Amino acid sequence: MNFPAELKYTKDHEWIRIEGDEAVIGITEFAQSELGDIVFVDIDTVGNEVAQDELFGSIEAVKTVSDLFMPVKSTVLSINDQLDASPELVNTDPYGEGWMVRVKLDNPADVEALLSAESYKELVGK
Repeated sequence: MNFPAELKYTKDHEWIRIEGDEAVIGITEFAQSELGDIVFVDIDTVGNEVAQDELFGSIEAVKTVSDLFMPVKSTVLSINDQLDASPELVNTDPYGEGWMVRVKLDNPADVEALLSAESYKELVGK
């Protein structure tokens, strides 16, 4: 299982990659493996400011629906339009083509409070 060291992680299994004062967010390889085959991603928060730990969307797999939580207070700039036609990208490339949203960070320093790759790996027992 892959835990890229350059990312930060949440206990709710989201990852965040910082790119200046913006960031890209998705779900971890562990999360997608637990969910199974992803069939739909529902995100309608573009333009909205979303507080830390608030919902920014949901993801539907064959066996369940799971909420998506914002890692840090941010404004959603865009969603990954590829997921409409190909939600399975979350399964095949969760840290690349399967990203979910691009956000503008309210306070980039907030990211430091999130889990490192090593801490997240311990959390999920891998």
